[in-house]
Amino acid sequence: MAPVRAPLLERGAGVLPWVGTVLRVVVGTVWVVAGSLKLPDPAAAERAVRAYQLAPEGLVPLLAFGLPVLEIAVGILLLAGVFVRPAAVVSALLLAGFIAAVSSAWARGLSIDCGCFGGGGEVDADSTAYLSEIVRDGALLVAALFLVARPRTRWALLDRAPTSRGGPDAGS
Repeated sequence: MAPVRAPLLERGAGVLPWVGTVLRVVVGTVWVVAGSLKLPDPAAAERAVRAYQLAPEGLVPLLAFGLPVLEIAVGILLLAGVFVRPAAVVSALLLAGFIAAVSSAWARGLSIDCGCFGGGGEVDADSTAYLSEIVRDGALLVAALFLVARPRTRWALLDRAPTSRGGPDAGS
């Protein structure tokens, strides 16, 4: 008797933890890099937050310091594979907020650099890159949402993908 082939979805399920691993590492790396580039220059971070003209002045310093710290923390959790789903939820919320803020700046005709990887603030109108920033953040948002739905990945300290035996994959 010929072996029965697994349905396409079952065969593809073995690949999904690897896809999740790649996405987890990409999103985690982006957060760590973005936060690490902003943290050493609080004045530039404040300038970037202020340029959006969305937050009350009293919150600008808190956001300028707090966002990079949060980005680094979420990135470390994703890179380590610890609390992947909560870290992915925070990632998705941050990215949706960043997309909304950049879209708002674009719609209001502001000429600013997003400050996503340090720097930020007002720039010449021909130096803006709103569409590419929205596309980049949109792609990262899709990756974060994938991780919300499928947080179990390979090479994770916690939230590990199951082996074919159904238990945690200690060898991944």
